[in-house]
Amino acid sequence: MFLVYVIKSVNFDFTYVGLTANLERRIYQHNNRQGRSTKPYAPFTLIYSESFADRLLARKREKYLKSTAGKIHLSKLLSDSSNNLR
Repeated sequence: MFLVYVIKSVNFDFTYVGLTANLERRIYQHNNRQGRSTKPYAPFTLIYSESFADRLLARKREKYLKSTAGKIHLSKLLSDSSNNLR
């Protein structure tokens, strides 16, 4: 199983979309400044994830969520889910 995940910096206005087979380990790495692109923005909190049976599908979804259209979709998705919590 592969996961596409979105993390948000606790201290900065920065989000990151990634792909992993081990989400717990990957979040640990981000929070311990082991990723080059996320290092300056740690610590992070997980805000969204999706699971996929195959890596190719997960990679396609990750690329989409990193695109402009994907960022808009993700923003709407997260906005809708936060409205449902109220």
